[in-house]
Amino acid sequence: MDDSSAPDGKAGAGTPATLAELRAGSYYDSVVLMLLQRALAELPGILDAGVVMGTPANKKLLAQSALLTEDLQTAAPEDLILVVKAESETAGRAALARVDELLAARRPQQTDAYRPKSLASATRMLPEAEWVLISIPGRYAAAVARDALNLGKNVFLYSDNVTLEDEISLKETAAGKGLLVMGPDCGTARIDGVGLGFANRVRRGGIGIVAASGTGLQAIMVGIHRLGGGVSQAFGTGGRDLSDGVQAISAKQALGRLKDDPQTEVIVIVSKPPATSVAQELMSQAASCNKPVVLDFIGYCSTQEEDVAANIQFARTLDEAAELAVSLTKSADSTGCTEQHPLSSQSTTEAPQVVPSHLPHSFLRALYSGGTLAYEALYLLQDSLPSLHSNVPLPGGRRLDNPHRSRGHTVVDLGGDAFTVGRLHPMLDNELRVRRLLQEAQDAETGLILLDVVLGDGAHEDPASELAPAIEEGTAAAARDGRTLPVVAVVIGTDGDPQGLDRQIERLKGAGAYVFTRHDDALRAVAGAFAGAGDGRSFRSSKQEPGAPQASEDGHVSSTFAAINVGLESFTDSLRDQGAEVVHVDWRPPAGGDERLANLLTRLR
Repeated sequence: MDDSSAPDGKAGAGTPATLAELRAGSYYDSVVLMLLQRALAELPGILDAGVVMGTPANKKLLAQSALLTEDLQTAAPEDLILVVKAESETAGRAALARVDELLAARRPQQTDAYRPKSLASATRMLPEAEWVLISIPGRYAAAVARDALNLGKNVFLYSDNVTLEDEISLKETAAGKGLLVMGPDCGTARIDGVGLGFANRVRRGGIGIVAASGTGLQAIMVGIHRLGGGVSQAFGTGGRDLSDGVQAISAKQALGRLKDDPQTEVIVIVSKPPATSVAQELMSQAASCNKPVVLDFIGYCSTQEEDVAANIQFARTLDEAAELAVSLTKSADSTGCTEQHPLSSQSTTEAPQVVPSHLPHSFLRALYSGGTLAYEALYLLQDSLPSLHSNVPLPGGRRLDNPHRSRGHTVVDLGGDAFTVGRLHPMLDNELRVRRLLQEAQDAETGLILLDVVLGDGAHEDPASELAPAIEEGTAAAARDGRTLPVVAVVIGTDGDPQGLDRQIERLKGAGAYVFTRHDDALRAVAGAFAGAGDGRSFRSSKQEPGAPQASEDGHVSSTFAAINVGLESFTDSLRDQGAEVVHVDWRPPAGGDERLANLLTRLR
């Protein structure tokens, strides 16, 4: 199939051409497709490329990029679409001819001798596996999760677009079996020393965490590690768990597990503001624990009328939640911090950088990959920066008319639905954020750009390699217009993360960014810059951090943790890299993606 601007429909040797190939019933996970698309786009003579499954949302995205040819309109969701815009038809055909070669190169170096086709087969191969990770398209995910529960497995459900009814049903079924469902749309967890999904490498210790927030959980784990503490277990719940509809089914189960866990000394609960009745129920359950509990319901403050149990303390920020938790562990000394360990030779601990101040008639443009980090930014900046706009505003806040265009002071969650339909999460794919950064840099009203850079297993293998050149290009463009454009980057990561915390920080600093490792410090500095007090040290917490400790582990664990993975191969690679046992299921859409036939086969079981 091809679409050409040549008058007779035939592309000449030097005439730009758009060529496409449709592979019916060929399913690949989204990370493999992203890598293939990048590889095609880098081939000689290729101007643009699209590699997607044929869902309506993906076809819409191709149309927006002028990559949707007429023949591709009929593609089904289970069909693989390959399309290239090339300098010539010859270059386009040469690129498409290399697809199988490039696909083979995308496969992980360590391949399984045999990959089971079903959960039942995987269970026979690895009967000790207690967890199933699911990261397949949402329309199929609930059925696979039910199969996992019927096999007696706990579920880490990364998939989104699972209905509320399915979520409630799955969690009620799990609770009845004494099992746990984390998710849907659960991005992070840490079980028995092994990170699931997006997770940082942190030492084990006495702090357990329950989180209806992915990047919020990561920020707290990183803070605990930085302060010398450790994590016993960290359970994600999915963002809807603390809603009126779900009633915190998973959060209550996880809290109960931590209450009974002899390794857990202190419990942290973090989420965006839950439903009022749910918050009260969780506080009541927390009060019954014989352990200290730190609550960070972002933006929630206890009132004098509330009867708050003595074992419960509230934190205002994610970093403060980590500080409180560490100070409450039995190993904490009288100053509230753990015993200070010697500085690592790789340590980057230092005073926060000075961010230029006095930014009159200009605005903040914050571009986040982490939804909870974006929410915390809105909460902490609302008093100092008037008229904050966002695609995920606080209750009563100003919503952007167009999430793709900033207005005044703007905080954007690039992991929001408007940006992720048909594409990977920005923690995996920097393309959209790079484009937005350059767009903001060219806006004369932009006075400061704020970014989060989240490291850890499952995330982009080297985010600074793509963000740093964009920072350099953006600041250079502003300079040509006679403007100074500070860029602030907050790096959420540990010395054990595979990306290399020091390498990421130095690369970003080399591009001219002002780098912080605490989110609240970065926000204090940003607020101070617009208020004319740009010295980040003016906004330090009252508690003093100890130096970065030597990691008690090298990132690998000696663990009996075992799991079955259904979906993203990168999750299988991550588990193996951490020393866990894992079986990867060679999953394909049932009945070749024909939903009517799949429903019939289900009824015939």
